[in-house]
Amino acid sequence: MARRRVAPAAALAFTLAATLVGLCLSGDPYAYFDWNVAYMKTAPLGVEQQVISINGKFPGPVVNVTTNWNVAINVLNSLDEPLLITWDGVQHRKNSWQDGVRGTNCPIPAGWNWTYQFQVKDQIGSFFYFPSILFQRAAGGYGGFTVNNRPIISVPFDTPYGDISLFVGDWFSKNHKDLREELDQGKALGIPDGVLINGKGPYRYNKTLVPVGIDYETIDVHPGKTYRFRVHNVGIFTCLNFRIQSHNLLLTETEGSYTVQQNYTNLDIFVGQSYSFLITMDQNASTDYYIVASARFVNGSKWDRVIGVGILHYSNSKGKASGPLPDPPNDVFDKTYSMNQARSIRWNVTASGARPNPQGSFRYGSINVTQMYVIKNKSPMLINGKLRATLNGISYSPPETPLRLADQYDKKGIYKLNFPTKAFPGPPKIATSVINGTYRGFMEIVFQNNESRVQSYHLDGYAFFVVGMDYGEWAENSRGTYNKWDGVARSTIQVYPGAWTAVLVSLDNVGTWNLRSENLDSWYLGQETYIKVVNPESTNKTELPVPDNALYCGLLEDMQKQQKPHAEALESLSTTITGGRPVVTLLLAALPLLF
Repeated sequence: MARRRVAPAAALAFTLAATLVGLCLSGDPYAYFDWNVAYMKTAPLGVEQQVISINGKFPGPVVNVTTNWNVAINVLNSLDEPLLITWDGVQHRKNSWQDGVRGTNCPIPAGWNWTYQFQVKDQIGSFFYFPSILFQRAAGGYGGFTVNNRPIISVPFDTPYGDISLFVGDWFSKNHKDLREELDQGKALGIPDGVLINGKGPYRYNKTLVPVGIDYETIDVHPGKTYRFRVHNVGIFTCLNFRIQSHNLLLTETEGSYTVQQNYTNLDIFVGQSYSFLITMDQNASTDYYIVASARFVNGSKWDRVIGVGILHYSNSKGKASGPLPDPPNDVFDKTYSMNQARSIRWNVTASGARPNPQGSFRYGSINVTQMYVIKNKSPMLINGKLRATLNGISYSPPETPLRLADQYDKKGIYKLNFPTKAFPGPPKIATSVINGTYRGFMEIVFQNNESRVQSYHLDGYAFFVVGMDYGEWAENSRGTYNKWDGVARSTIQVYPGAWTAVLVSLDNVGTWNLRSENLDSWYLGQETYIKVVNPESTNKTELPVPDNALYCGLLEDMQKQQKPHAEALESLSTTITGGRPVVTLLLAALPLLF
């Protein structure tokens, strides 16, 4: 059994202040991290397998920074294959060079290191990072990315006693290379082997379903205290219903937006989504309490094992948890319940976010739409003899030369700006087709899910406003149901099978931005594209220059200077100096920002 003790917020603040190492005259603080990304052996579901760790930890460390801080993360790739890390929900203002996906970055070769450098400009909230290529997220490599408010900005709730990150997700006991090979061979992945909570298997709530000796997650808490739980679905394709026995979940934030505060007994969390709850320890602690993440919208007894169970342990607990788990929603297939729950999540228009002005001061409902895309998916199909997934009839093929680098160095023929505004009637095809976004335009995107399972879609570089969702086929008159006032702004949204979801996004962030399915198998099989946003005026104020340390590949590989692989040496050094923990150095440029 693994336990995690949560430090009080005041102690965390003291620890943070103690890391200050110097001052400069101007600018925002810097946070530096050194990561060694490597394989490790573990057996979360009782079967030993290879997972991806960071500094010897699975999941990886939580990056804990504050609005406008500059972040530098030196990533050493100790895997036996290329690596990219992407930062789900971090907007990288003016800086798609750091986005960590195939359209913007060349992968870090095995044995090489590369430093991500970006600013969390005008953002707050709960996010996570993960490896974005070669199906590696199925092996781990993920962790939290928390952006705190500056002290001068009021937060719409009292400071919680502690801050807890939970990473929940479906899990296979096969390694990611085997799963990848199955997809390459045209096979479906089947039913996951279980659900992990913070990289650990389920508490033995059922002696038939859970074998002896499984390491499970335990969260230690104190009675009467309120904690902030940041819950991230980092899984492959399964929606999970999250709940804590006998405790209410007071929703406060999702993916960088403060929400209208309301209590839930449970909440469906879809792949790629992140939520913050305030949870008060108000029970009598007669026993420990179950923390549960169970599969939704599934059928058959074989799915009974696809459930994550952890333990909430009061310091005055009188015994171990026992008996049945807290009930999920009455009908595991009740998508209407889930959709109504999703519709109830609203933007807190009076709360301040990263800036002093209220979130609702951006009146998105009064802005005229300048571009419109209806993006329809289809179940995976054979295209040119290969199993592929499509959006608007196109299965995306990532080129060897990243799109943004191709533009920078005027390499033609890498992609086409011809992604269709709606599904075209011809046969599906494999292509590198990109959306031509208008800088400072206002885009409406409707996701239409024609598959038999729920999908999640994510947009890098932005938060979009979720204005509507319903069953059936979207039509022009569907706009009459849109929420034009307090639709929540976020970066990942679910689309139910046989249904649509509509979002609005202000294209004010220059760069090349990935639009993708967060369901890992659909993404791997081609359900993605990019939105290219270019400022037509010649200026260096709306996009940062190509970084000095950029990696080059494809048509630009001759520009790349060779780097001697040195993973083992640096791994040894990191372990010696830091004991496997990330090195963090903070340069404080302006004391009033923190005190």
